[in-house]
Amino acid sequence: MSGTVAAVDLGATSGRVILGHVSPNELRLQHVARFANRPVSVPEGSGARGLHWDVLGLWSAVGDGLAAASRFDPEIASIGVDSWAVDYGLLRQGRLVGLPYHYRDERNAAAVPAVHAAISAASLYASTGLAHLPFNTVFQLAADRAAGTLGLADRALLMPDLIGRWLTGVEVTERTNASTTGMLSPVTGGWDPVIFASAGVPLSLFAPLVDPGTTIGGLLPALTSSLGGGRAIPVTTVGSHDTASAVVGVPLDDEHAAYISSGTWSLVGLEVPSPIMTSAAQRANFTNEGGVDGRVRFLKNISGLWLLSESMRWWDAAASDASRSSDLATLLASAADVTGPAAVFDAADDRFTPPGDMPGRITDWCVEHGVRPPSTRAEVVRSILESLAAAYARTLDEAEALSGRKITTVHVVGGGSQNELLCRLTADRTGRTVLSGPVEATAIGNVLVQARAAGLVPTSSSLESLRALVRQAYPPVRYEPAAASYQSGTSNHR
Repeated sequence: MSGTVAAVDLGATSGRVILGHVSPNELRLQHVARFANRPVSVPEGSGARGLHWDVLGLWSAVGDGLAAASRFDPEIASIGVDSWAVDYGLLRQGRLVGLPYHYRDERNAAAVPAVHAAISAASLYASTGLAHLPFNTVFQLAADRAAGTLGLADRALLMPDLIGRWLTGVEVTERTNASTTGMLSPVTGGWDPVIFASAGVPLSLFAPLVDPGTTIGGLLPALTSSLGGGRAIPVTTVGSHDTASAVVGVPLDDEHAAYISSGTWSLVGLEVPSPIMTSAAQRANFTNEGGVDGRVRFLKNISGLWLLSESMRWWDAAASDASRSSDLATLLASAADVTGPAAVFDAADDRFTPPGDMPGRITDWCVEHGVRPPSTRAEVVRSILESLAAAYARTLDEAEALSGRKITTVHVVGGGSQNELLCRLTADRTGRTVLSGPVEATAIGNVLVQARAAGLVPTSSSLESLRALVRQAYPPVRYEPAAASYQSGTSNHR
C-alpha cells in the first residue's frame, strides 16, 4: 500500500507544509509551502513590551499550505502537526485569550524564583527529570497566574495542539510535547498534581493526554472545502514536539550512536529506554523528554544556530544599504578560511538567549574571560561554529558518562546538517564519526508516524524499521575526525 500524508512542521523561525509519499519501500518528501514565523513585540503598559507569537498569521499560513497540499494530492490520508516546545495558547470556551507569549519573553525571570519558593529545583527535577530552563511551561504559567491572565482561561493548549484544535475542534495534549512542560512525570507518563498545586495551576487546565499516532478527528466541516477538497481528512498526533519527530527521523542503527538535532537550538543526546534522573544528570542539566513509542530522549539543550542567525539579523539591521546585507554562503566560506585559534565561548551562557546584539555579547563574554574576541564577521562566524562544536564535544562526553554508554557515532540532522564547516568541526572536536542528514528529519518523523497510523507501512513497524527506510531514502554524509574528506553513500568527495 502507498499513499500521501501532510506534515505541518512549525519551527521557531519558519514553518513548512510538506507532503510525504510513503510505502513499505518508499519515502519521498514534496515541499508545498514555506513561511516565516516571526515574533511580534507589543507594548504592555508601564513601558514594558511583550514578545508574542503571531499565531493568527501562522494559522493563516498553515491553512494556505494545506489547501495547496490538497491541490497537489486530493487523496491525502492524514495531517499531522509538530512545533517547537513549551509555548501555549490560553482559551476560554474555545476562544483564544490574547496572543501566546514567546518563550524568549522576559516575563519568565520573575516567575522562576516564585515557583522555586513553592517547590525546589531539586524537587522539580526529581519529579519530572526535566532540565531547568527559565522558559519551561511551568514558569510561563506561573507568570500568567501572577498577571491575572490564567484566571481568565479554562484551557491551555500547547502550540501543535492549538493548531489541531482549530483543525478538528478536538482538544488533546500530545504526550511528547507535554513532557517539555516541567509538569509531567516521565515515570508514570501523567501529570504531576503536586507541581500543578505548587505553581497554582488547576489540573483541569490541560486537555486529556494522548500518544503519537492517535487520530483525534477529521477536519471541521467549515475547513473541508478549502483544505480537504471536500473530505474530512483525519488529523493524527505525531511526536508533536519537533525534536521528538526529528529523533524518529534520525537513522540510528545501534546503541553507540548519539544525535544532534541542529537548528535554532541544538539538542544533543541519546535515545534511551527509561529516564536517567540522577543528581549527576541534574547537575549537568540533562533532560528526559518523551519520545515516540515510549522511548526517552536523554539530551541537553544548547543554544544553536540562533547565535548565527541573530548575528546576521543584527548586521543586516545595522547595514545602511542592501548591498551590505549578510550572505550566509559567503560568511561560511570566509569563516572556513580563518586561520589561527578561534575564540571559543560558552554557548550556553544565558546572555545569548534574548534577541539583540549577538556579536557584541560574544565580544563582552570574551573580554570578561580573557579571550581575544573575534574582530571580523568571518571570525565571529568561525567563533560561533567552533564554540558550538566544543559544546557538542563536552555534552557528548557527559552523556557517555551519565548513561554508561560508549558513543562512537554522532548523527547531525536538521538545518545544521547542511553546514559542512560545522559538521567538520564537530567531528574534529568530538573525535567521533559524524553522519549528517537528513536535513528534514523532523518532517520525516512526522510523516512516518502518520504513515504507520494510516497503514501505509505496517502498523506493527518498529522505530528501527522506520529508520531503515530513512537510511535507504537519505544516505548520510560522513565526516571523520581531522580528515579533509567526507563520504556520501559509497562515493568519496574532496
